[in-house]
Amino acid sequence: MSSTGTKPVGADAPAAADPTASDLSLEARDGKQTGLKALFGGGDVSSFRVIVVLAIIWIIFAIANDRFLTAVNLTNLTLQVAATGTISVGVVLVLLLGEIDLSVGAVSGVAGSVVAVLSVQHEWNAWLAILAALAVGAAIGLLQGSIVTWLGIPSFVITLAGLLTWQGVQLKVLGDEGTINVTDPTITNLANKFLPEGVSWVVAIVAIALLVGGTLLSRRRRAAAGLELQPVIRPAVRVGAISVAILASVFVVNQDRGVPVSLCILIGLVLIIDAVVTRTRYGRHVLAAGGNEEATRRAGIPVRRVKTIVFVLASTMAAAGGILFASRLLAVNQSSGTGDVLLLAIAGPVIAGVSLFGGRGSVWAALLGALVIGSISNGMDLLAFESSVKFIVTGAVLAGAVILDALARKRRMAQGRT
Repeated sequence: MSSTGTKPVGADAPAAADPTASDLSLEARDGKQTGLKALFGGGDVSSFRVIVVLAIIWIIFAIANDRFLTAVNLTNLTLQVAATGTISVGVVLVLLLGEIDLSVGAVSGVAGSVVAVLSVQHEWNAWLAILAALAVGAAIGLLQGSIVTWLGIPSFVITLAGLLTWQGVQLKVLGDEGTINVTDPTITNLANKFLPEGVSWVVAIVAIALLVGGTLLSRRRRAAAGLELQPVIRPAVRVGAISVAILASVFVVNQDRGVPVSLCILIGLVLIIDAVVTRTRYGRHVLAAGGNEEATRRAGIPVRRVKTIVFVLASTMAAAGGILFASRLLAVNQSSGTGDVLLLAIAGPVIAGVSLFGGRGSVWAALLGALVIGSISNGMDLLAFESSVKFIVTGAVLAGAVILDALARKRRMAQGRT
């Protein structure tokens, strides 16, 4: 509870003071969508527009190179975005708080190194090595989150220091080896195993069934709560479009090697974290703290604990991404987690509409953003662009997304919304 001398708002007017309640009422008022439906609605930069941008990118690269839309390349694209997208899932949580974590790339490198050293040099069971790497990531997040929240130091500063520190730790963990080849099939199969064709179709049908069921359940709950319902045609079009996209994706990748296990892991993590953000009290506290931290604190919500847990989750997701990188590349070296890993992990969600100012965005932006930024990178690789051009283009796309976010925020403030 704040000690600024302002009368705490609690027993007198709890509903007015609870930012969570405000958020929910705003959601109800605007008809804001959550969960899978966020793919086609909600947020400051409509996810629908992101999908349109993705389609334009694919058309441009398909015209420039006839190999871009082949089953082989699209399967490679899903493999490339899985690890980065997993890191982005945690980045979304931090951005929803209005904070930033610049250490996620380095943390992914440390986690990959830990799992490689324990598995190869110390001959640990692969699952124990993976759990140990995830635990290291969680511990890093707990340390950084505690410093940010309890000492009030900006997350930019602490995580920038962490970026340097964890890169040093990675070099220490790898020692003189430099490069460690990962050979345990339990680890390598995470990013190099594909679902059989029949299983892929079953998974697609189950996903569509869950989508339809979730949409019907949401409408039933809104009707029971007396909230305004959208015309049936709108959710029907959304569900139909997503279903077609799922079926088409499975059909295309089945023409090559099938649905990658790593993509299933990414989508599973997105589903879990999205459910936490949109369906739980803790998730509403995260959005409330990102929208107005002071009001949230005065409402009695333990903001420090909420923020610390977010940093723990973000670093754990970064560690998971590092393990997927190690699995896909079959090796870990001193450059793991460096280069453009950090840039792409942050750029993806921002491009897909997660606000840098906190409180707005969807976890699904991690998947959409990874596809957008991964498609740009993949297309430029096919066209054999120089690294300098790739960095310039990627940076320009990120800058454009941030400018759009800032303009959207100014428009909301001009309309009296935050």
